[in-house]
Amino acid sequence: GLSMFWIYPILASAYYSFTDFNGVQDPVWVGAQNYTTLFTQDSDFRLAVYNTLYFAVVSIPLAIVVSFGLAMLLNAKIRFQTVYRTIYFLPTLVPEVALALVWVYLFTPGSGLINVPFDWIGVRGPCWLSCPAWSRPTIVLLALWIIGQQVILYLAGLQDVPQDLYDAADVDGAGFWRKFRNVTVPMMTPVVFFHLVTSVIGALQFFTVPYIMTGGTGFPGGTLLFYSIYLYKQAFQRFNM
Repeated sequence: GLSMFWIYPILASAYYSFTDFNGVQDPVWVGAQNYTTLFTQDSDFRLAVYNTLYFAVVSIPLAIVVSFGLAMLLNAKIRFQTVYRTIYFLPTLVPEVALALVWVYLFTPGSGLINVPFDWIGVRGPCWLSCPAWSRPTIVLLALWIIGQQVILYLAGLQDVPQDLYDAADVDGAGFWRKFRNVTVPMMTPVVFFHLVTSVIGALQFFTVPYIMTGGTGFPGGTLLFYSIYLYKQAFQRFNM
């Protein structure tokens, strides 16, 4: 199974990258021509890589900080704790296609519900998904809206931190921040590392939501053309396998 579904496809992809192949006819060897075209002539490729890296570099640290912070709050002994945990997890249950359509509806300039508070105070709301300056930050906001799984992950990690360490810190007179810095964070580093690795993988595979939002065009101005969308267009629209 490993050879058939992982090793062979990797080797075959490497071979086809040196050929002119449309998926139907026999591949024709062209050497490094594809790579030369990719890195020197294809501006869409550079834009797609930049958009993907921007999304990863901005959204992943924010997601780690926000989900860790929410987990700390939801781990506190408060009333309706279970209700709050359920509310934060609910967005992750929405199918990605429905999520993209709802997000477009909410962030449509002028008529979107997100702009209603701006109208109340007589301020023109941002253009959100309709202009290049705001489209990338809006996608980052969406990523922060669906961090319920990461919050659950951090909650599980927090509940595995030995209470004895906190008790010892209390005996030594440590306050909240010293316990957080010297007990909580060191014990949570494996969870943070796991979140980091899976988030990088997810960022490189981010496809459904921006594709539904833009129809695969990367509108506006190519700012939502992610690498996965570029890959899909090359393979299944232009048949440049």
